[in-house]
Amino acid sequence: MASFTKKAIRDSFVKLLNEKPLSQITIRDIVDDCGVNRNTFYYYYQDLPQLVESVVDEDAERIIRRHPTINSLDDCINAALEFALANRKAVLHIYHSVNRDIYEQYQWRVCTYVVRTYVDGVLGNRKMTSEDYTTVVDYLKCVSFGMIMGWLETGMNPNAMARFRRILELKCGDLEHLIDRCEKMRS
Repeated sequence: MASFTKKAIRDSFVKLLNEKPLSQITIRDIVDDCGVNRNTFYYYYQDLPQLVESVVDEDAERIIRRHPTINSLDDCINAALEFALANRKAVLHIYHSVNRDIYEQYQWRVCTYVVRTYVDGVLGNRKMTSEDYTTVVDYLKCVSFGMIMGWLETGMNPNAMARFRRILELKCGDLEHLIDRCEKMRS
């Protein structure tokens, strides 16, 4: 029952966030929408920022579970954007709120996971120093994160997404070349 109630609060919050900005959502709105009382809300969450953090943390965990492997940089971006694409208005409302840092931390965590998973898959049995590995992961993570934040800054403009897809096409094979160069430099 507890997980059902917590999910109902979360779902009501995301539904409301898809309808209006975070600054216009009250705890009363959430409890009225999901049919629980205020005390029940406070049993699970201290306040709205904690609920925002919980929603994005749970989604990050869901993405990690759903994507045990990542086969391309394009897959990295797609995995990192799952929640945003399914909840465009909600994400923009969080992005343009005082809680923007929570969403950025979430996106950074997801980008870190998906990029590491991708690099590990491409690396396979090949060897790289831990310093080179960290450098390559940081580079690709920053590229992914920057593309996503740039897309959010445009209001999730489809034209911006098309440019990102083009960048990904142009970057195809870059990771393999980076690994080759790291191996050659190590020899």
